[in-house]
Amino acid sequence: MKLYGGIEAGGTKFVCAVGTGPDDIRAETRFPTTTPAETIQRVIQFFREQPEPVTAVGIGSFGPVDPDPSSPTYGHITSTPKAGWRDTPVRDMVAEALGVPVAFDTDVNAAALGEHRWGAAQDVDSFIYLTVGTGIGGGCMVEGKLLHGLTHPELGHILIPREPHDRFPGICPYHGGCLEGLASGPAIKARWGNQAESLPPDHPAWLLEAHYLAAALASFICTLSPQRIILGGGVMQQAHLFPLIRQEVPQLLNGYIQSPAILSDIDRYIVPPGLGNRSGVLGAIALAQQLDAEV
Repeated sequence: MKLYGGIEAGGTKFVCAVGTGPDDIRAETRFPTTTPAETIQRVIQFFREQPEPVTAVGIGSFGPVDPDPSSPTYGHITSTPKAGWRDTPVRDMVAEALGVPVAFDTDVNAAALGEHRWGAAQDVDSFIYLTVGTGIGGGCMVEGKLLHGLTHPELGHILIPREPHDRFPGICPYHGGCLEGLASGPAIKARWGNQAESLPPDHPAWLLEAHYLAAALASFICTLSPQRIILGGGVMQQAHLFPLIRQEVPQLLNGYIQSPAILSDIDRYIVPPGLGNRSGVLGAIALAQQLDAEV
């Protein structure tokens, strides 16, 4: 049986795994994201230590990245605000060290692929995977294909209407009060002075958080018409957010989108990941399998 490697390259931590799917993970490790040289060396060491070689590796990376295989900077992290990682050729570093084909995409596109293959999007072919955590990012699948274009979707950096009473400037170094700047985990901490997980369910933070996320989802529904929306990431571990968001999205759409999925079945329309916190690394394995099938 062919084995595949998956790398979820996150801005906070890396997760590496070897296997063929959620029921067959032979080895897995995670470690903090430090410098590019140190972090990628740990990745390489993990795969070299495995008793069986992998056929191909998939990388789902934090970004922005260059996902265009025809580009000279394909597989690079580009204009990231993360110190030391700008213009890092992540894919080339792994491919040259391991000597196997390496697929590359955004971490959220990889997670979307994983959810489509094994998780909460198996029965649809056009959907969004949105992660709300250290940052906010979104992967999109349209008619069975991951969405790319000029670069890749940047769903976390859309501008959304502010609540009139909200004077928080936002934390995004590029846009201030974009969705990520207002509603990511670090934004919650900067606004309220505490980590999201330490705030009780009745804290006013959650109504505001749900409102901003619902406003973003209403825009995505109108522009991309997804058949399902999957919400993952650390902030969405607060399960009480889901009913708040599900309640507000139809209110914001105000009956304009006449679909039973929104009008009467929204609990199955806005959902958590079927793969839990392994969507990213399993999606990276799926990227590797997809590349191997194309070769």
